[in-house]
Formats: sequence, structure tokens, C-alpha cells
Amino acid sequence: MSIEDDVAFFERVPTLRLLGREALRNLAFGTEPREVARNEALFRAGDTADAGFVVQSGSFRVSAEDGGHQEVIAGPGMLIGELALMVPMQRPSTAVALEYSVTIRISRSLFQRVLEGHPDAAQRLRDDLASRTSQAASELLLIGGKLS
Repeated sequence: MSIEDDVAFFERVPTLRLLGREALRNLAFGTEPREVARNEALFRAGDTADAGFVVQSGSFRVSAEDGGHQEVIAGPGMLIGELALMVPMQRPSTAVALEYSVTIRISRSLFQRVLEGHPDAAQRLRDDLASRTSQAASELLLIGGKLS
């Protein structure tokens, strides 16, 4: 894929589209494709998280290792490991390819350099994260109220 193809693809990823075309172009220059075989783990719970992955083709089962039954199927255009782009952490879940898949790896250091060079993009991302966090907190309060 060309850089312009990568930018057009990133514009379809909800979190990344917030950055804007110029920031996405800068991001596309430093990303790395990663091929993952069927049943191979992209990462495992407890691994050090230093990157996020955009699913380009194929699909992944992303499941928590805490004994719960939460799992998500991530397909093309989905960002896996979003928080790892912003903060050092350990992976809270395991992502296993359900079929031969290709991801685009975005390192935290690259993502942070892009945000530093595009403060308007960083502000849009911050506002979106704050909004999503507030929404999640409200939903937890509602659920807690129903359980009481």
C-alpha cells in the first residue's frame, strides 16, 4: 500500500480519524505491517504494551484473562490496544488471529511524536477520550444503581 492508501485507511478508523489527514500522513510513514497466522497470538495478557494495532485484514478474538467471559472480535479497520498508544502498561487481554491476518503496528513513541507535532490533533483526541470516559462512568453509575 502507498502512504496515501494508508492515510485513507486510517481515516476510516474512529480514533485515528480524529488526528486529521496531515497527522495521519506523518503516522503512516513510521508504521509497520505485521502478518499473523491463524491461531497465533498478536499479544498476550501481561505482555508489555508498547504499540497499538490496526487490523488491515482478517480478524482477532480479543479476550480478557481475568476469568470473565468478555471477548470482542476485531476485524478490518478496528484499533486494538488503543490505550497502549498513550501510556505504558501491561496488556489486559490476549488477541489471537481467527484467520491469517495483517495488522499495522503503531508504536507508542511514533504516536506520541505525531501528537507533539500536531497539538490540534492531540486536543481532539484528548476531548474524545474525555467524552468516552465520562460516558463509561455514567453507564457504570446506572448499572450500579440497578444492582443496589
